[in-house]
Amino acid sequence: MTMKNYLSDMALFVEVVKAKGFRKAAEITGVPGSTLSRRISVLEKSTGLRLLNRTTRKIELTEAGQVYFDRCKRIVNEAQLAHEQLGSILAKPSGILRVSLPVDFAIIYLAPLVTEFAELYPGITFDFDLTPRKADLISDPSDIAIRMGEPENSLLIARRIATLTAKLYTSPEYIQRSGMPESPADLQHHECLGMLKTRTWTLCSPTKKETVPVSGRFSLNNVGMIKRLVVLGQGIMLVPEEVVSDELTSGKIIPILPEWHSIPQPVYALTETRLIPAKTQKFIDFIKLRLSQKTHPDR
Repeated sequence: MTMKNYLSDMALFVEVVKAKGFRKAAEITGVPGSTLSRRISVLEKSTGLRLLNRTTRKIELTEAGQVYFDRCKRIVNEAQLAHEQLGSILAKPSGILRVSLPVDFAIIYLAPLVTEFAELYPGITFDFDLTPRKADLISDPSDIAIRMGEPENSLLIARRIATLTAKLYTSPEYIQRSGMPESPADLQHHECLGMLKTRTWTLCSPTKKETVPVSGRFSLNNVGMIKRLVVLGQGIMLVPEEVVSDELTSGKIIPILPEWHSIPQPVYALTETRLIPAKTQKFIDFIKLRLSQKTHPDR
């Protein structure tokens, strides 16, 4: 089998798996189902392994087929992108941009930026999946995932797009009731609202770094809910200033221990490959630039 036939049959194999059957793949590709079945059989013969288990109702990947599909998908995608990168697509990217985003980060930071980006590139439509789960771009349909903290999956390509630093805030009502902390160590005796099972906060000043144990009656996984409870006088939170900008202006929330802040947390854009379509590259570049302007206005 020639290299050209290999690539052609790999592309057909990927389409069959994605469509979960020969009939739908035939509709998508315009290749008759009988031809698709024959070409997959030739591919199986050339590899010496069964790739698909076929029944009258559906197809299923074998263990070898799953490994082969993961590899083929990357190869086929990069071959398509090699063509997409040419010509006017670079200037006027189009198509569906599928992005996986953390819920709070998307609502607080990205919603206004996405609006700007959509106006710049009217040919792009958006499919956003707001989820806190780990990024798995190999099996998920997303083109890009944005995640907080250092990437855990070494197979993904990570591009740093922002760095966020959190500070301490509470409400005037809470201070009246519980008193003002004078040092990070005092936080041990206060109601601290953290994300899920956070048991310590590491805080930095111009000259020191301290890790203090924290606790509270509330453990949450949503920054918006934490902020709402703090406004209602339920404790102290550690969040970036952008999260509470409106409440600071209105006086519902006040800063405490202003010389202390968290360890800066990186934000990454994750992709499956370095070769990405123009729509994805434009989105990453735009978000990186605008986040830099929001979090570092002096730049």
